[in-house]
Amino acid sequence: MGNRRLVRKGLVAVAGAWLILGAPAHGQSAATTTAKPPASAPAPIPSADQILNRYVEATGGRAAWQKLTSRVSRGTIDAPSMNMSGTIEVYEKAPNRVLVVVVMAGAQFRQGFDGAAGWSDDPQNGLREQAGPELAETRRDADFYRPLNLRGLYTKFTVRGREKIRDRDAYLIEASLPEGGEPDKLYFDAQTGLPLRLISRRHGPEGNTEFQEDFEDYREVDGVQLPFTIHQSGGAALVTIHISEARQNVPIDDSQFARPAVQ
Repeated sequence: MGNRRLVRKGLVAVAGAWLILGAPAHGQSAATTTAKPPASAPAPIPSADQILNRYVEATGGRAAWQKLTSRVSRGTIDAPSMNMSGTIEVYEKAPNRVLVVVVMAGAQFRQGFDGAAGWSDDPQNGLREQAGPELAETRRDADFYRPLNLRGLYTKFTVRGREKIRDRDAYLIEASLPEGGEPDKLYFDAQTGLPLRLISRRHGPEGNTEFQEDFEDYREVDGVQLPFTIHQSGGAALVTIHISEARQNVPIDDSQFARPAVQ
């Protein structure tokens, strides 16, 4: 539903139509009246279960996901508003370990989750352990089998209708969080079933802010669909991530996700 994770990935609704018959014009008999062209009815909105089931299938299906145990992704990250660019590496290991390493302007930013504890390390805030809502967000993001486990990551799904995301029709689902607060907003492509956007609240040292991720350029890698372009915005910051390679089922030692020792 970014690249603290590479999000993995709704229902093609069956369109209905009705036939509108022309009424007799004044002074004309019904026998001479011709039917107006059929008008398309709005496609019915699928249920949350249908959208989520389609999400699993659109990204490759349960069997394809269960063949995967790890992923290493590398690419570039650009922040045009700050005139900065750099590199990003994401290490993921089932069931719920993740490490993100970003290098920009010579500075390194790291965030990890070892299956239980979440941490971050950056030049401004130093090395610190996550807690509360921030830890809950990191734990949710770290789920390697997110398409398969989405129902367990939220407590309730409510379909809110259709919206336009760029030039695509999308179904909007509000997903209620176990810890409460504003629900996440998940947007799924009405045609393909793939996620197009995620809007959520993010907690950190600077406070609580709305965070948006847009997903583009899906490609198949070992039987599953992954977005290779991710646009992220939060507060005044806007960044774009371009993934250049994603390798799966590569060996990654668990120690790589552990919180670094305090120097």
